[in-house]
This record gives sequence, structure tokens and C-alpha cells, in this order.
Amino acid sequence: MNEQDFMTKARIIRETFNDKRKIKCFLPIQNLRLAEHIHQEGELFITENYEIIDLEFQFKDFTEDELVKYVELAEALYEKNSKQISIYVICPNTINICVREFEIKSEADFTIKLAAIEEDLSKIALDIIKCKLDNGGILDREDIEILKILPLSCKKEERNYFRKECFKLINNYSY
Repeated sequence: MNEQDFMTKARIIRETFNDKRKIKCFLPIQNLRLAEHIHQEGELFITENYEIIDLEFQFKDFTEDELVKYVELAEALYEKNSKQISIYVICPNTINICVREFEIKSEADFTIKLAAIEEDLSKIALDIIKCKLDNGGILDREDIEILKILPLSCKKEERNYFRKECFKLINNYSY
């Protein structure tokens, strides 16, 4: 993750979730060696107090299964780090949120916050990837996966635009 990408995501965390903690660095999730069945698609950040923040983008309905996936991730991260875990999930306000806020006891110290925003997440994700590439970064596995689903996560009438943009990025940048 390049500096510009890091700063953009730190700003998203600060502004969207009102999290004022100082973010020290990015942490590749692969470095933690979590069990394969654990969800590992978000981006992890370490605060100056060594707490972990996970930033996620949710493009499909937020169901009980989705919530369980994030709880399982939070518990696995806590087991590795023994510090407070914050999982921040950004989703478009067009998805269905099928769960209510409810505290279930856990040995882990974590919070999961969901922010439904009016902005088009497909556009935000595309802009983040473009910015990364414009600043000399390369497409990684996660970027490729995001590009694959962008045409399905946007409004139906915008699919061709996103397909074209995804093809341009894949064809013009190395990975």
C-alpha cells in the first residue's frame, strides 16, 4: 500500500467512523497467518497503541452470516494481538441490513461498526484503485478481486462504464 492509499483510507476511517486514534501503519493480513476459513479480505491498520482497525467494503446485504464472519475475524485478530479490535464496514445505503445491533459475549475485545453511505461504493473503490496506480502502485490480489465484482456491485445502468474502466485498468497496469 502506497502512502497516498494509506492516507486516503486513514481519512476514511477518521471521517466515516469518527475514530481519532493515530494510525501508525498498514498491516498485511497475510502476516498474521489466520486460519484459512477466516474472512481475510479487509485491510488492517495498526494504531499507535497497537490496536487493530480493519476497514471493509460491503457490497451485498448485511445478514447474520456476514455479521458472524466479522465476529469470527475480530476474535481471530484479538487472539493474535490481545489488543482492542475495531472492524469498520462501509456499505452503500441501497443494501439491506438484516441484523439488529445486539451484544453477544465474547472473550475478545472488539467493536463492529457499519456505515451505510449515500456515495456509490463502486465509484469509491474504483477511485482508490486508480489513485494507487497513478501513484506508482501495482494491482494486488485484492485489487483484482474488487475489479472483478465492481460491475456487479454498481447500479445496473452503470455496469458498462465500470466494465470498461476495469478492463482499462487490467490492460494498462501490471500486476
